[in-house]
Amino acid sequence: MTFARLKKGGLIAAAIATLLAGPAFAKVTVLGWPGGPEEAALRAAADTYNAKPDVSDDNKVELLFFNRDGFWDKLQADLAAGSTAFDVNLLATYSIGRYAPFMEPVELSGEAKGVYGDQVLTTMQYEGKQFGVPTDLSLHFMYYRKDLIDALLKDDAAKAKYAEIAEKHLGKKLEPKNPDEWTWDDYAATALYFTQAVNPDSPTRYGTVLQLKNLLFNMMVFQSLPRAYGGNWMDDAGKITVDSEAYRKGLETYKMLYDAGATPRDSLSYEFAEANAAYASGQVAAMVQWNAAASELMSKEKSPVVGEVTEAIAPPAGPEGRFTHIHGLGFGLNKNAANKEGAKAFITWLSSKEAALVYARNSGAPALTPDVVKDVAAERPDLVKLGEFAGKYGYVMNGGTSAKALSVYELQAKEFTGYWSGQQSLDDALKNTEKGMAELLK
Repeated sequence: MTFARLKKGGLIAAAIATLLAGPAFAKVTVLGWPGGPEEAALRAAADTYNAKPDVSDDNKVELLFFNRDGFWDKLQADLAAGSTAFDVNLLATYSIGRYAPFMEPVELSGEAKGVYGDQVLTTMQYEGKQFGVPTDLSLHFMYYRKDLIDALLKDDAAKAKYAEIAEKHLGKKLEPKNPDEWTWDDYAATALYFTQAVNPDSPTRYGTVLQLKNLLFNMMVFQSLPRAYGGNWMDDAGKITVDSEAYRKGLETYKMLYDAGATPRDSLSYEFAEANAAYASGQVAAMVQWNAAASELMSKEKSPVVGEVTEAIAPPAGPEGRFTHIHGLGFGLNKNAANKEGAKAFITWLSSKEAALVYARNSGAPALTPDVVKDVAAERPDLVKLGEFAGKYGYVMNGGTSAKALSVYELQAKEFTGYWSGQQSLDDALKNTEKGMAELLK
């Protein structure tokens, strides 16, 4: 083969490589969460966007998925290294601070506020700037046995026993209430009443299920209790405020219920799956759990013992109001995006009403305002409560989107579980937590 032919062949090969590479880099590459409803919803949204007549071939969306294992660490490493492998990437409320230095704030559509509402939009904000579109939301429901509560409310003798139990364990007489009117004390009294170790006549062995395993996500379930009493991670000046009456109230309530036998003794090893299994057995009256459990616990096929008699409402109230922890998955802009303009256009569309409804109709879990969710209420009744509760009761702790937010939850899990299990005092648990948080959030 002559040099000329080699040169010609090399040029042809180079030209072919350029032609192949060009469109791939021109397209908008979106890194999503692999598997499950999140992937299904994102694929449907991408298909809808790509079919729009005003989206050019160069700006169509291509999807990219990492493995779930190590996803967030790999994402941080890639962003920090200036990767151009994706233009738009997944975000989570509790990790925005880790990635914000390698991303750009985004402009959402003019419809975004009307689609999601202010509270939901805050789940994708960091230091006052919007870093993403909130596509999937998680919060907490209070699940309870309607049949048991209805029977209690109709029985005068049972009401008298309830009041006696409340006075003994909570220091005040309480009357049974409709669960949608519960305070946290009402929840505690109800949990005690439906516990056979406290009330031998209880139709259930346990009044509730507490998720007490040393696990950061269990802290998210717990913290709506102290939040209802005014608790927060820090004040506006950045001072850590966990060593407070609000957190003491929450921690002591959990400890009292555990010591009284209102939750199974092995609750110190419980998280999502174990709590669901306990409730589905029919031996539990009420519990706070993630909204994701609704499709299981409220289904007569999946939970035949309790599915038809279970209701879901927002968590109980405290002196400061009624609250539920919220966090979301969403999508933001890589600072080193190869197709930044195309990425911005996709993010703007993703925050529109059209995109939100596509997402909702294809297994996603967006928290939508009442005016928007009505369009899918018949198909997705679960989203009605999701949007309502997020808008009315949702909160993100002050510091909950910081770079060290996950580390804070891990610290709290370690110290609070130590108190609940009797390994350290309440004072030590709070002191150690404040000290550790001051280092993490400084």
